[in-house]
Amino acid sequence: MTPEQAHARARATGPLPLGPGEPAPRGMVRLAHGDGTGLALPVWPDGATPSLLEEYQVAPVNVERSGETRRVLAAALKCCWSDLGADPWPGVPAPVEDVLSAYRALIGRGDDLMRNWAVGALRRLHDSAWLTVEDGVVRLGPRCACWPPESHAQLRELMRRLPTGDEGFTGLEVLPAAGSPPAETAASVAVPEGVDEDLLGPFDERRRAEIVAAFMAVEHAAEPVHEARLPALRDPVLRRALTEMLQRRGRVLIQDREAWTSGYAPEVTAVTGTTVGEAERAVLVLVLIHSVAIPRADGLLPADSWLSPFPAQLEELRRHTRLPIGELEAALRTLRHAGLVSQVKAGEEAGGYTPGPQFHRLTPQARRGLQEELILAAGPHTPLAAAVRANRRSTTPS
Repeated sequence: MTPEQAHARARATGPLPLGPGEPAPRGMVRLAHGDGTGLALPVWPDGATPSLLEEYQVAPVNVERSGETRRVLAAALKCCWSDLGADPWPGVPAPVEDVLSAYRALIGRGDDLMRNWAVGALRRLHDSAWLTVEDGVVRLGPRCACWPPESHAQLRELMRRLPTGDEGFTGLEVLPAAGSPPAETAASVAVPEGVDEDLLGPFDERRRAEIVAAFMAVEHAAEPVHEARLPALRDPVLRRALTEMLQRRGRVLIQDREAWTSGYAPEVTAVTGTTVGEAERAVLVLVLIHSVAIPRADGLLPADSWLSPFPAQLEELRRHTRLPIGELEAALRTLRHAGLVSQVKAGEEAGGYTPGPQFHRLTPQARRGLQEELILAAGPHTPLAAAVRANRRSTTPS
């Protein structure tokens, strides 16, 4: 696997597992376990984090119930970071009930609504590798190892101020048992030096900061960023350096008039993988058919648009799927968290779904491919579908 493919896969599916002694790909930090195995995570240039977007008034990707998610992460850190003189990661394992008890003490309540918030937040943090929650035990996830060292003092002060959890709070089976991971003994973090230094080094401090800011914006903003906000998107020289930084990570710049975002390079899409399951993909196809394909066939949407003001109603989705309602709602929740669908109001009714902000990140090649897949899904026996299959046969190498 090339470094570009490794970066793309880590973005799509999370930290990459490494075998004993296996080095991390270029531009990635290696988190080593005591048995020699490890994980690899991408390193951001110049130690920047997505919090940099606040300085440029650029909205980051939305996290559902972000306040509760941050509070549950703080409660987990309170329980797992037992030695404040050491780095936070790997910390020590803590029972789920201890984390929930610390969260209860933090917010001052322990009713059923709090329980639902806490369970949902633990799932989100587990799925995004901020925490590992298995067999009733919480551990700090690999992303906690990537906090910059200069932030540790602030985190320590926060931990000292957090209340200690109370007793008598019953534990919850938050996630299905999947086998207890090994205890973190002799864990270490190997951070590469000089990431992108050959690209950033020739620039002065101001222009270097502008390139890094543009990189964080196109990679982590919720929507495409207007070039008026970031000089590196307007200046051809700076934009060339930004393009090369993205290429090293299997990414490309995508322009829509005067706004910019990033997406997967066509040559790495086949190896990126996905955490979206079969049920989620089926539900996504239904949303696209009812919110995009049908309005487009009626002449209400332009041919190249994947964003739609015509929500697919929840009742419509129920009628056209064999999934039980619980699985349908779970699939929609997963798609919503991934930014693949958005839930919107539809006139007097609620529960409509449209394609999410991730569709801004489609390259022209990906748009054409998705257009063909939608034709095959919506009308597999139509002449247009037959033409798509014939064209694919003619372009497939023999």
